[in-house]
Amino acid sequence: MKMILLRKFRVLILMVFLVACSMHIMIDLLPKLERRSNSGCSCSHTPSEEPGDWQQQGWPNKHTLRILQDFSNEPNSNVSSNSLEKNQFVTVNTNKNERSRQLEHQAAQRGDPKRHSPPDVVEQGVKALRLAALYEHPLFKTTLPALTDEDTLFNVNTDIRFDPKAAEDQEWHVDGDPEAFSPTGALTADSYPNWLRFHIGINRYELYSRHDPVIDALLRDLDAQKITSVAMKSGGTQLKLIMTFQNYGQALFKPMKQTRDQETPPDFFYFSDFERHNAEIAAFHLDRILDFRRVPPVAGRLVNMTKEIKDITKDKKLWRTFFISPANNICFYGECSYYCSTEHALCGKPDQIEGSLAAFLPDLALAKRKTWRNPWRRSYHKRKKAEWEVDPDYCEEVKQTPPYDSGTRLLDIMDMTVFDFLMGNMDRHHYETFEKFGNETFIIHLDNGRGFGKHSHDEVSILVPLSQCCRVKKSTHLRLQLLAKQEYLLSSMMAQSLLRDHLTPILIQPHLDAMDRRLRQVLTVLTDCIEKEGYSNVVADDLQGEPAHTSPRQR
Repeated sequence: MKMILLRKFRVLILMVFLVACSMHIMIDLLPKLERRSNSGCSCSHTPSEEPGDWQQQGWPNKHTLRILQDFSNEPNSNVSSNSLEKNQFVTVNTNKNERSRQLEHQAAQRGDPKRHSPPDVVEQGVKALRLAALYEHPLFKTTLPALTDEDTLFNVNTDIRFDPKAAEDQEWHVDGDPEAFSPTGALTADSYPNWLRFHIGINRYELYSRHDPVIDALLRDLDAQKITSVAMKSGGTQLKLIMTFQNYGQALFKPMKQTRDQETPPDFFYFSDFERHNAEIAAFHLDRILDFRRVPPVAGRLVNMTKEIKDITKDKKLWRTFFISPANNICFYGECSYYCSTEHALCGKPDQIEGSLAAFLPDLALAKRKTWRNPWRRSYHKRKKAEWEVDPDYCEEVKQTPPYDSGTRLLDIMDMTVFDFLMGNMDRHHYETFEKFGNETFIIHLDNGRGFGKHSHDEVSILVPLSQCCRVKKSTHLRLQLLAKQEYLLSSMMAQSLLRDHLTPILIQPHLDAMDRRLRQVLTVLTDCIEKEGYSNVVADDLQGEPAHTSPRQR
């Protein structure tokens, strides 16, 4: 009898154990079944903790955290930043219908309801050929003077080996074969990380050379390199983050604050306008098409706010500003002078956010830069006007003031004026140069986030330096004329160039059309100057014996 009862008891225990295991498996599978049956995104799950308590108690429960982190792998999610390396550029042979669906989905995720349909693939192929032809034009083939040690920012000894393990006590991470980066191997300057090769290539005349493959490689790094640390950038009016990558490169991250079709409100002062991530990206491409090459490389990137910012940042001030919105999206606002509050928080969908990543210039300890006040700086006051706004002869005073009384500095200011007018950027208060090169060097075009704010308005006051001074480089004048022709229309060249960025479309069509309109206004101002003062007094020949492509009368 006892044996029978013992056997029954064992069977009962076994049944209870099996039932418990079955319930545990069902509970574990329930969230996945819910996500499959739900047409929305995984962000619809309600956190176990209220948003208001999350800052004090940390993350929601483990299950909710896993859902947020795995969102990038859902079929209906945005592209994960870790998968960007596989999808760098849009090719002409991409299937039209598939590409249309991808762009429409990305636009919907970004909140761009007015996105235009992509042009025909054949038309895109023609534009791609025209962009390539533009860069092969003689105006983009001019040569630089022979470079000496004084003309290069860094004098690199090719016998020196780059030892990444020498960087403090951090572990050296590489993608691919570790032996390829072994400091004991033949690791010369050509094998340096792309960000370092970019720094080495800087010289007196340009930030990077026209057809340097390192720049495109660096853009891919900005788009795909693993982010290892994040911190807020000190200073500035709006939130910017410093991101460090696995290969020790660094970039400045500006998160998305506006959708593509939003314009700056007409009552906003220029100094309180948003800094737009897509403006930084477009400015790099515009600078390249104008052949100035004075903007550091910038690429767009879709960042996972959970994995790539909050989980790795050691900046406690930044970490404390993270919260979950009523819509179950991850948000943060950081600390800055403008737009850093809960009301202006930056929110993901649920934790994916767009942003621009601008490659850092060399550290100031290695390559000092000098900051100059822009002579045509605005007053940054609600009522006061700057001197140049009330004195029509202001440029004559500037021409007599060093460094504008000699060299190319005044002409570089005119280049910057054209660049800013095409973007609609009114926020050019200072500029920088590399101290090593003295006054005989180019101007660095930094901080372009307040461009492309209005496509329906042309701020003609930006052109005042050009109309007052009536001076321009011959190379700039000829390139502007070239980009006004139908064959190389600026808007078409920009549209094609911007397709290379992962976050395409970067600009909506009205902004592209506005650049063509503004370019015609620039040429009109220069034509009036030439008629008034004569061609030789307006156009400075900087082509060093290069043949002119049009006669003064035709210009």
